[in-house]
Amino acid sequence: MDRAALETLLADWGEPSYRARQAAEAQRRGAGGWDEVTALPRALRERLARALPFWALSPDARAESRDGTVKWGLCAGDGAVVEAVLIAHAAGRRTVCVSSQAGCALACRFCATGAMGAGRDLTAAEILDQAVMAAREADAQGARLTNAVFMGMGEPLQNLEAVLGACEAMAAPEGLALSPRRIAISTVGWVPGLARLADHPLPVRLAISLHAADDRTRGALMPINARYPIASLLAAARRYCDRTGRRVFIEYLLLDGVNDAPADARRLAGLLRDGRFHVNVIEYNPTDGGYRASPRGRREAFLRALAGAGLEASVRRSRGADVAAACGQLARSR
Repeated sequence: MDRAALETLLADWGEPSYRARQAAEAQRRGAGGWDEVTALPRALRERLARALPFWALSPDARAESRDGTVKWGLCAGDGAVVEAVLIAHAAGRRTVCVSSQAGCALACRFCATGAMGAGRDLTAAEILDQAVMAAREADAQGARLTNAVFMGMGEPLQNLEAVLGACEAMAAPEGLALSPRRIAISTVGWVPGLARLADHPLPVRLAISLHAADDRTRGALMPINARYPIASLLAAARRYCDRTGRRVFIEYLLLDGVNDAPADARRLAGLLRDGRFHVNVIEYNPTDGGYRASPRGRREAFLRALAGAGLEASVRRSRGADVAAACGQLARSR
């Protein structure tokens, strides 16, 4: 639902401003169209149905993994297609992974979205609809949406105004009422966006995709490293930490024979061992990039080397890979 467009319409029509809140609450509780927003007068519902789509995105495809992960292909009015994912956890918790762009211009070699090339930015309403659909799915499963991560298609910091607008709506009581600290924005290292994000009052979490501890390796994996090499990226990350008082999560994708040696772990620890960072080690999910996941023995040796060098780390397990819903696998379904 395009909340801004709705508020403008209601103001133009002389309707009270609380009608927008009623509509958002009804959508969150399960309304699928204007005719089901029964808190609004019938005449207003009919008028809105003629003037404004209830959903900014509509489902185009749905796939469910053996592990319970759900992936949607979602279509915008102009034909743009993006994907969003609902990830199941223990104790009835769910995380939605949302997209911020229809494609990505930054071309990370291991990422299916990067192979698509540039696409358009999504609006705040298109981003929010992904989370609302996921919350409805969680409710239908008897679970609860507790987290949102901007780790789907696109580079969130290149579309920061819309991303933050969506975050504000997710956190709003009449929206999804998510704690901002359970909303994570992940960047491949778009440095100009870090300062802007640090100045925003919403205390979301920041994750940075690093994936290598030296510029040569990172540059081969991530072309953005030529513009913002590791030293400048980590300097910007430290400024973010100092300004916000929050830690930064460093994402590190283990690729067999590329960045997974104990020496790589020790270099990574040397870069990050100052208390501002936590490392998430990520399992590689197959794409057409030509890489392989690190075998278990190399992954465990890498983690031992990190721990021995005094760096805290955790492992993010792959979910939804059998339906191409896992990290790095999202791409347009058509």
